[in-house]
Amino acid sequence: MKVAIVHDWLTNYGGAETFVELWLRMYPQADIFTLIYDKKKMRGHFEGIKIFTSKLQKIPFATKLYTKLLIFMPKAFEDFDLSSYDLVLCSSSSCAKGVIVPPYVPQIAYIHTPMRYAWDLFFSYRNKSSFITRFFMNRWMTSLRQWDYISSQRIDTIVANSYYIARRIKKFWNRDSTVIYSPLNKERFYPDFSQKRENFYIAFSRLVPYKRIDLAISAIKGSGKKLVVIGNGSEEKNLMKLAQGDSNITFTGRISDEKLRHYMQTCKALIFCAEEDFGLVPLEAQACGCPVIAFGRGGACETVINEKTGIFFDKQEVNSVKKAIEKFESLSDKKSLFTPEKISEHANSFTEERFKTEFSGIVKQTQEHIKSGNNQ
Repeated sequence: MKVAIVHDWLTNYGGAETFVELWLRMYPQADIFTLIYDKKKMRGHFEGIKIFTSKLQKIPFATKLYTKLLIFMPKAFEDFDLSSYDLVLCSSSSCAKGVIVPPYVPQIAYIHTPMRYAWDLFFSYRNKSSFITRFFMNRWMTSLRQWDYISSQRIDTIVANSYYIARRIKKFWNRDSTVIYSPLNKERFYPDFSQKRENFYIAFSRLVPYKRIDLAISAIKGSGKKLVVIGNGSEEKNLMKLAQGDSNITFTGRISDEKLRHYMQTCKALIFCAEEDFGLVPLEAQACGCPVIAFGRGGACETVINEKTGIFFDKQEVNSVKKAIEKFESLSDKKSLFTPEKISEHANSFTEERFKTEFSGIVKQTQEHIKSGNNQ
């Protein structure tokens, strides 16, 4: 079976890219189609895989400027010729699901989220953007929403990564979807119960605005508590400026899996302030036995158990985060709560085997449905 995997872009290694690697373990001979491919950033990943990029790859500095090319993305994906494939799998949080696939070829889209900046987070993104960006957002977003809706109707089967995203898919595309949770990579994230938990917190993600690392920094700053910020991204300079004056807040930049795992195995807790679609980072932290202090909305509500594997705060506000940290520290004294063994056990219920079984069932069901339709 000839399989095509369509992914938004390969420019930074994160949760969506680990998901593509999961599909490659299921379909090792698959080809990848993507908007932009930054080979340097992906070093050590996707080597030996045939990767086709869009025409936007030829634009100078495309690997840095691709987010500014949103209006050109729909056509870039529609230009991919997938007619020679037997199965098309789309990993999408932007435009990848909009490829044009022949009626006889099953197209299954695993949706990490409908485009945030086109729908419910439009105003948040616009308010934080420059004057020029706001001008083009106001001018183009209506047509982009129309394309996003229309292209969603072409997909044969939609799979959502959480019930939270399934609700968003229904609201914005009026499509039903099947929820299959992304699995934990147990080879990368696991506990070391011989390690002692130390007196510091971590915040780990891509350093971009919607991840709200600023809340974690502001909640810790001046408190005497220690925070290690892990990752890189467009907000790094702003966040470092925000943390100035507090030597207890440190930045590591991008680090190896080994170092990241060590931080998760030894920190007091992960502070996670984003409204995430699924939230793989909280799951990875819990796999290492690490409690999570998380915003109580979005996918984290489906992976973190309140007052057992973590604590929720109800508003994306500094005081709300502070109160959650205080509550976590008061509850941490109780030996029956936040035990690394139980936290890790919970995370390990999100197995790769379960995902493969459930997703393979969806593929078979979609193939049979299309085959029966073609025979009528």
